[in-house]
Amino acid sequence: QVQLVESGGGSVQAGGSLSLSCTASGSITSILTMGWYRQTPGKERELVASTTDNDEANYADSVKGRFTISRNNANRTINLQMGSLKPEDTAVYFCNARLRRLIDLHYRNYWGQGTQVTVSS
Repeated sequence: QVQLVESGGGSVQAGGSLSLSCTASGSITSILTMGWYRQTPGKERELVASTTDNDEANYADSVKGRFTISRNNANRTINLQMGSLKPEDTAVYFCNARLRRLIDLHYRNYWGQGTQVTVSS
């Protein structure tokens, strides 16, 4: 059983900062990528930021320069520091991990339950 446990999020005024954390647990042998996606009602889930197992980071253009993703491979944790937040950053943020379990031949995607981020103007 694999779990992605998220923490952080909440409400903040525009220009403020928030952080998100996600920890993967379970019978995991290898994690390729971990990252954060976000979704608003009526829209598709979109990538916010991701990081590979060798710490290569990828950001959506809309968050470059404002958000920073970091990863701790030993703890199977990623953190997302969000700064200069804008109302358009309001969404449910989901943790994602592409990983392989002991019983898997191939890597699979797993998702957290989601955490709300609300930025007021």
